[in-house]
Amino acid sequence: MRVLELDEQVYLEGVFYPKEVELRGKISRGLVEEISRLKKEPEWMTRHRLRALEYFEKAPMPKWMTGVWSIDLDEISSYYVKPAHAKVEKWEDLPEEIRRIYEKLNLPETYAKYLAGLTTVLDSESVYTAMKDLLKDLGVVMVPMEEAVRKYPDLVKQYFGRVFPYTDHKFAALHHALWSGGVFVYVPRNVKIPYPVEAFFFIGSELEGQFEHTVVVTDVNSEITFIEGCSAPRLKTFSFHDGMVELYAHEGSKLSFVTVQNWSRDIVNFNNKRGIAEKNSVIEWIEGSIGSKITITYPSTILKGEYAKTNSTVVGIANGPFIKDTGSKIVHAAPYTSSRVVSKSISAKRGVNIYRGMVQVNKGARGSKSFVQCESLILDEESKSYTYPIIHAYENDADIAHEATTARISEDQLFYLKSRGLSEREALSLMILGFIRDVFPRLPFEYVSMLTKVIQLEFSEMGGVG
Repeated sequence: MRVLELDEQVYLEGVFYPKEVELRGKISRGLVEEISRLKKEPEWMTRHRLRALEYFEKAPMPKWMTGVWSIDLDEISSYYVKPAHAKVEKWEDLPEEIRRIYEKLNLPETYAKYLAGLTTVLDSESVYTAMKDLLKDLGVVMVPMEEAVRKYPDLVKQYFGRVFPYTDHKFAALHHALWSGGVFVYVPRNVKIPYPVEAFFFIGSELEGQFEHTVVVTDVNSEITFIEGCSAPRLKTFSFHDGMVELYAHEGSKLSFVTVQNWSRDIVNFNNKRGIAEKNSVIEWIEGSIGSKITITYPSTILKGEYAKTNSTVVGIANGPFIKDTGSKIVHAAPYTSSRVVSKSISAKRGVNIYRGMVQVNKGARGSKSFVQCESLILDEESKSYTYPIIHAYENDADIAHEATTARISEDQLFYLKSRGLSEREALSLMILGFIRDVFPRLPFEYVSMLTKVIQLEFSEMGGVG
């Protein structure tokens, strides 16, 4: 995936394309029922949406979410936007104005070289889904979520809302009531996919809500890497993203979920992510949070089976008067489970980074181990970084370690690199990349290159620090 130069603005401006449906108005039963009708959903999904709406209307606004009180949901004018063009499986069948968006992001080339499957969601609906013959021959299911609801209802019912129910909090309920778009992936027993699959989400309109729902299931002894990419144009006002990811790793399987989030500065990004790991399985989260006005996301794992493991690596960059409220939550619910959480945050130009994490060892989860590492890099006097760790251990032999460090880039360090022939801009980029270097080995090569370029562009206009 190519990163656009600054004059192209990664986010693209003036995204115009034909729309078949654009639902406007306040959140209501009528709105929810109309979304369900347009999607031709079975009755059980309509009932699910309406139960979630009822809970949303009663649930209080979460006060612990930084900046959430600034979101006025009544300002959002579009809760469902359907492109006029139906989903296709060939690039050449996409309308030119839509194809141009993805070509600028280099998605066709990325799919051809590095991916086993790709689906793209524009606003509220999938417009392109393709799988290479390898996945089809192995019996892998990878379809837009609305298609899965119709084609694989029994399979979807097993997992949809099971990992992250609408009763979790107000915005989870809102998501379940209004969800649209997203992907359903099922990897059969004993199938190990050697190449990643990707879903790419694009918000093309202002004052829009995007509520995609992604479910990835790895059956016994299977393996997959799923990559989630996000982008949006620069907008005059704002748009709201309230997505959800549910992972379910069955016994002996491995599921890696990678997010490269580079929303424009006008997006309020709330992302609900949770996984369940059965016996001897592994769930891995890798989160690169770069763009957006406000981001609130805590990739979480419930270690349900003995010897289950999880690794969570989160990088949050707040470059400007923006907020990154990130972290990870781990529940050790079975014996001999282990977790590792690494959080890296970079704050500049009045940026605020918040780590909000939890490790809980339940009664009966004997022999559990957890390691949490929080590292913050602050580039100027006006920026801030906060850490709020929570630890609950209900077994005496729980082995839990937490360490946190905060550092600044000093003029001495910059001077040393500049004396070796680097410009101040090059030196700063090098030091920032060095700070997050241990994230790179977990990423596919193409995405290391992309993340490196994004960070270099992000800090290309930085001046002196300290």
